[in-house]
Amino acid sequence: MGAIAGLELGSFGIWTFDFEYQSAGMVRDSVQELEELGWGTVWIPELLGREALTHAGFLLSSTERMVVVNGIAQIWSRGAYWTRGAALLLADAYPGRHVLGLGFGGSKNDHLSATPLQAMRTYLDEMDGARSVNPVPRAPMRRLLAAYGPQMLELARNRAAGAHTYHVTVAHTARAREVLGPDPLLAVEHPVLFVTDPARAREIAREHLHGYLTSKYNVAKFRRLGYTEADIDGGRGSDRLVDDLVFWGDLDTIVDKLRGHLDAGADHIGIQVIGVQPGESALPHWWQLAEALLVP
Repeated sequence: MGAIAGLELGSFGIWTFDFEYQSAGMVRDSVQELEELGWGTVWIPELLGREALTHAGFLLSSTERMVVVNGIAQIWSRGAYWTRGAALLLADAYPGRHVLGLGFGGSKNDHLSATPLQAMRTYLDEMDGARSVNPVPRAPMRRLLAAYGPQMLELARNRAAGAHTYHVTVAHTARAREVLGPDPLLAVEHPVLFVTDPARAREIAREHLHGYLTSKYNVAKFRRLGYTEADIDGGRGSDRLVDDLVFWGDLDTIVDKLRGHLDAGADHIGIQVIGVQPGESALPHWWQLAEALLVP
């Protein structure tokens, strides 16, 4: 379960922005505690200032066994030659513990002439065609592609170890598995919220989703998932859309809904806990989830 050519991610991992707001010392303490709890995989984005490969290297150096996945390293943040060199170094220094997740980077690049698919193909060609004096690691460098539509999923199937999806439904997971076929890894991110009052839960979920519901790229994605303009609701989001994209409620309810992605064909779920104020820690929720998901 959750394996990439012998690299075991497990069925569940942590997907978090939390480290962006924490000092280096607090990040080190947090990720070490998460490892002690039994979490074997942590996913980190590249959006709020921390550079993806430096961040991954710091987390790897702070832990002993944990797999660190970039979710994602934006292809517009650095040249393909340098991404390859950094990923080779991490693969050499931490065999079997780093996965390079690559993605187009979202709506801020919508003005560029290249489509996400064209840009990713070019980037992969440059990576794969690069040559340097850097030693080839004993354990291979592994990569995933952020993918949603069928063509990007096909590219992830053919040019990477699999795909990473973000803010999608269980129905999309089933479609993605059909495109990928049985062997490539399908890793799904999904936000969760430990609030049981429906009105309050949806209020917090809407705050989290607003930026996605007002960006051209993500609105198009949600429309292809079958949501209407009424569901988008000018960036507010209908109850149906909010409930599908953020799993809220008590622990049992959240766990049951997360398992729906596994039933639909996902190999691994990166769980993003929302509703925690910037600078605060989601560790109490990771404790709960570890007891529910990681204990045999």
